[in-house]
Amino acid sequence: MNTTVTEATKGQSSLQPIIIIGVLFFMFGFITWLNGALIPFLQLVCQLGEFQALLIAFSFYIAYVVMALPMARVLAWSGYKNAMSIGLGLIALGCALFIPAAYSQQFMVFLLAQFVVGSGLTLLQTASNPYLVRVGPEHSAAARISFMGILNKSAGVLAPLVFTWLVLQDLGHITADSLALLSETERQQQLTLLASQLMAPYAGIAVAILLLAVGLRFSALPDLPSEEAPVSSDGSESSIWQQRHLVLGVITLFCYVGVEVIAGDTIGLLGSALNVQGATTLASYTMAFMVLGYSLGLLLVPKVLSQRQALAISAGLGLVLSVSILVSDPSSTGISALLWGWAGIPLLPDPISLVALLGLANALVWPAVWPLALAGLGSLTPKASALLIMGIAGGALLPLLYGALSQHFGAIAGYMVLLPCYAMILYYALWGCQVKSAR
Repeated sequence: MNTTVTEATKGQSSLQPIIIIGVLFFMFGFITWLNGALIPFLQLVCQLGEFQALLIAFSFYIAYVVMALPMARVLAWSGYKNAMSIGLGLIALGCALFIPAAYSQQFMVFLLAQFVVGSGLTLLQTASNPYLVRVGPEHSAAARISFMGILNKSAGVLAPLVFTWLVLQDLGHITADSLALLSETERQQQLTLLASQLMAPYAGIAVAILLLAVGLRFSALPDLPSEEAPVSSDGSESSIWQQRHLVLGVITLFCYVGVEVIAGDTIGLLGSALNVQGATTLASYTMAFMVLGYSLGLLLVPKVLSQRQALAISAGLGLVLSVSILVSDPSSTGISALLWGWAGIPLLPDPISLVALLGLANALVWPAVWPLALAGLGSLTPKASALLIMGIAGGALLPLLYGALSQHFGAIAGYMVLLPCYAMILYYALWGCQVKSAR
């Protein structure tokens, strides 16, 4: 890796790189949280069941497992800046693949496009997250990542709304119920019309991201210096697998990303199951609460709360909300009436409102786990970052488990999968994040 840092670079403020990274976080937040609208949309276009529809999320997030270690090698070879530019190029390619996918209406091509986008994001996240941790003081890393989270999830609020506006503005009347009343020929015509609406937006996204990749390549973003690897008690260089706080951090992120994706990507399916109008926009509610949570983190961490305390509070709130979802009444709208009914925002059934509130519980988990898991790892950081990125596999597997449970026990009961996940996050906050080598 090119780790040469000039004196001019050393003297630079960290503000410029944070602004550049902020643009990236906004962009991949928009791409990631398009899934919340894309899943119910493709469920309709490709005539899928709930479990099949969640394969859209699976193909996206499984890339983080399959491609994490190869992308770590790309990062070690190219450096942080070049790796981010390459990652953007891959994302642009994946978005371009949505054009033939929409033209053919082949579900497998959509899944391939999602996998390529996920591969690009794997490289982008493998580089950008440790960069954020190391670009400033370690004790305030959670605050920097929280700031990025505000940008990321603000994009997540916009993504379902923009998607619905661009793709469904004239076709919102097409639903599963309306299609059932048509002949086979008429139904296929309506589905082809729906699918074709994806082409222009994704072509525009691909071009914009490709331009961003070129701009980043020639930007003034500095690389970071190398660090020494930690040593074990006998003076030898430690293995990455000896870092107990890192290994448990990977498991924690697996659980966290799973619950985050369930909160953001299944809320539309839950809305469809409960016959709520505008199901493709419901992910915006979850993202809005995540923005609120990140804003609180930016204000409170580390001035009022330590990173560990913020993590423990988040996990506790997640457990409370998870239990509340399971016992909530779908016919009641009391929670949304209390929280935003006074503002004239449409009311939602209580289970949906509680799923949206999971965004508040989830917001500070990612910013807190990264600095805790990377503490003291030195030159092991790129490989450790790849392992943490592999934890994003939770976003591929746990929503599928939710889908299987919901098909057997009902859409609300499927959220029982959240309970052990938040319990693991709480364990990591209280005990698991302590830096000690595994024996």
